[in-house]
Amino acid sequence: MSRVIQFREAVAEAMSEEMRRDEKVYLMGEEVAEYNGAYKASKGMLDEFGPKRVIDTPISELGFAGIGVGSAMNGLRPIIEFMTFNFSLVAIDQIISNAAKMYQMSGGQFNVPIVFRGPTASAGQLGATHSQALESWYANTPGLKVVVPSNPYDAKGLLKSAIRDDDPVLVMESEQMYGDKGEVPEDEYLLELGKAHTVQEGNDVTIVSFGKIIKEAYKAAEELEKDDISCEIIDLRSVRPIDYETIVNSVKKTNRLVILEEAWPLGNISTEITAHVQQHAFDYLDAPIRRINAQDTPMAYSPVLVEAYLPNADHVIKAVKEVLYI
Repeated sequence: MSRVIQFREAVAEAMSEEMRRDEKVYLMGEEVAEYNGAYKASKGMLDEFGPKRVIDTPISELGFAGIGVGSAMNGLRPIIEFMTFNFSLVAIDQIISNAAKMYQMSGGQFNVPIVFRGPTASAGQLGATHSQALESWYANTPGLKVVVPSNPYDAKGLLKSAIRDDDPVLVMESEQMYGDKGEVPEDEYLLELGKAHTVQEGNDVTIVSFGKIIKEAYKAAEELEKDDISCEIIDLRSVRPIDYETIVNSVKKTNRLVILEEAWPLGNISTEITAHVQQHAFDYLDAPIRRINAQDTPMAYSPVLVEAYLPNADHVIKAVKEVLYI
């Protein structure tokens, strides 16, 4: 049985179910307890689990990220919430230099089963320092796993798997998705980290995306269908590891690839996929790969400039028609 719930509720359910299952799991971050979470994604958890397992912190990301890493090394399974991953840059040394590398540096003596989660990328008029898509930064780091759910079903299934994983996992969400609604099963389920989801089958072009920006691909595909253009849409779900096999197999069928990503154009997930597909499926391509990214500039505060900065469905439609030569 499924019911329709919000993205934030799916996140809260995932954390709560795992905390009931394993007493070593706890949640720590700014406003996660008394305030029920900055985006109400931990609503009711303090009442159920108490202040030793749902812990409010000072505004000190470096400090509480470090506490989380140390506790994970000592056998606990912390969930560290950043109010936004923009603020994780204050704690990036703990994530990249300690969490990601401790297993290798200790010769396998220390696992770091920790989850860092919170919203990434733009969320309206929040200005340049609160609007950065940082998925590809963290995906560049060996030792980390990085997942980016795009809907409530994926949010719950991926987060539960992340909490059970023995490696550090970043679960990167979106402020603009917490109110999104979707069907989520009442029964327990897990989603495999590193396995993409083919959301829509198609024959003419493959569109690869992830996170909230994939909604623009859905809008574009709906419009393109009116012109009898059939789009295959792949939701990566995970950007480290990347499910290259699903992408390559799709390209071998459609012979065209468009990649949509809410990140700056230099050195990101779309460039990595482009390089991989050209190496492993070049002979199947009937057109150059098209990448759609945010503009190569800090995001502005002005609504007009925000709109100009972000990728949208019209950009996807234009790219699809270009690779189809129409």
